[in-house]
Amino acid sequence: MSGARIDPAAVKQQPYYTHAVARLGQPVFLTGQVAWDVDGTVVGIGDIETQVMKAWANLEAVLADLNATVGDIVKLTTYATDRAFIPSIHRERAKRYTTGHYPASTFIHVAGLAHPDLMVEIEAIVILPNHHPIFARSN
Repeated sequence: MSGARIDPAAVKQQPYYTHAVARLGQPVFLTGQVAWDVDGTVVGIGDIETQVMKAWANLEAVLADLNATVGDIVKLTTYATDRAFIPSIHRERAKRYTTGHYPASTFIHVAGLAHPDLMVEIEAIVILPNHHPIFARSN
């Protein structure tokens, strides 16, 4: 697989996937981010506010490694284990989109996530311009 691989040190590393792969002229699909710290410990067990905040922090770490921002996101997909979490999810997202210009979004209610203590996962699709510095990285 060619392209710039994005695996920031600030998020949990996985041996079986990359957090993002950027290829010239293609959307960048970011791996869904959850409330894991860098060691893989769930942050905010039972606390949706903390988990959403940590998922966004992890997503922003991947974006930073891409030299991108939340403004480069064109699509968000949020998975949550309870519909009651929607207000918390919206509040945390609104902190990043203060002008009210949000990307396209989908919310999916799920029975569970990768770990039984995880409550939310957020994935994103980013569009980078062809002249973006990430494309100068070696593969």
